[in-house]
Amino acid sequence: MNESDMARMSVAMSAPTPIVSVSPVVLSAPGRAMDLQMRVSAPVTGRDLPIILFSHGHGNSWYLSSLNGYGPLANFWAAHGFVVIQPTHLDSRVLGLRDAPGGPLFWRSRVEDMKRILDQLDLIEASVPELSGRLDRSRIAAAGHSLGGYTTSMLLGARLIDPKDGTEVNMADSRIKAGVLLAAPGKGGADLSAFAAEHYSFFLNTSFAEMTTPALVVAGDKDVSPHLTVRGADWHADPYFLSPGPKCLLTLFGAEHGLGGIAGYDAAETTDENPERLAAVQRLTWAYLRTALYPEDSAWPAARTALMESPNPLGRIESR
Repeated sequence: MNESDMARMSVAMSAPTPIVSVSPVVLSAPGRAMDLQMRVSAPVTGRDLPIILFSHGHGNSWYLSSLNGYGPLANFWAAHGFVVIQPTHLDSRVLGLRDAPGGPLFWRSRVEDMKRILDQLDLIEASVPELSGRLDRSRIAAAGHSLGGYTTSMLLGARLIDPKDGTEVNMADSRIKAGVLLAAPGKGGADLSAFAAEHYSFFLNTSFAEMTTPALVVAGDKDVSPHLTVRGADWHADPYFLSPGPKCLLTLFGAEHGLGGIAGYDAAETTDENPERLAAVQRLTWAYLRTALYPEDSAWPAARTALMESPNPLGRIESR
């Protein structure tokens, strides 16, 4: 995508504003291994601000998979009008709890973290004076990368069978009005690798059939994950194809699991670092959420048109 294309994608966007970022904001969490810590970022101006809850991935870095990661997304979204709340989940390497009870990967605790934030928005607002009176609780989205995408899918309505007791788990939350799944896992069963089936058994019976909340699924066409699946990169598009509409799928050409560098600035573990691709993810996710939360806003149709009309598009968009 050349500079002209990027400029056209930016037509519907206001200029970025300075942001304030406060961390750690701490919520008491009885029954959790430790209290819930988060980062809250917001533009310094504006009222009635929509909210994005962001769930980090299960990476091997110390700090990217925590409240301190994903600056390229969180800062961009905040600079363009969102309040972004980033919890540190218990599977974050920085906490040193990966072998503690609650596994594998603290999949249930992760969703509970997001719900706890929704339950205590008043307390969060009181803890961050810069937010006082500025939140729009009727416009809340959830987003997540990799395992965070799986966490987000459960909030949107995806279900699974608890491997411990065989019960169906439904943790959908109607307070979430839209979602963005970034390089999220696909379906389980025979599509899982032997390693994933053995160690991440909660993946085995995932169903997207009840994931009815509107969502944008973002997948790289080079995002091959042999430790998780016997399939190719198309596995990460399953949440789009196996869920009911309305859904959109953004397939990024040449993108691997890092989607151009969303997890951090100059992160060595981003195997496909690409500033243009990152800029496209920033703008397209922002545009999708603007229109999803404000249906009268034309940001998403305009961004789609800019991508499709580019002579050298970085990806393609499908919808249903």
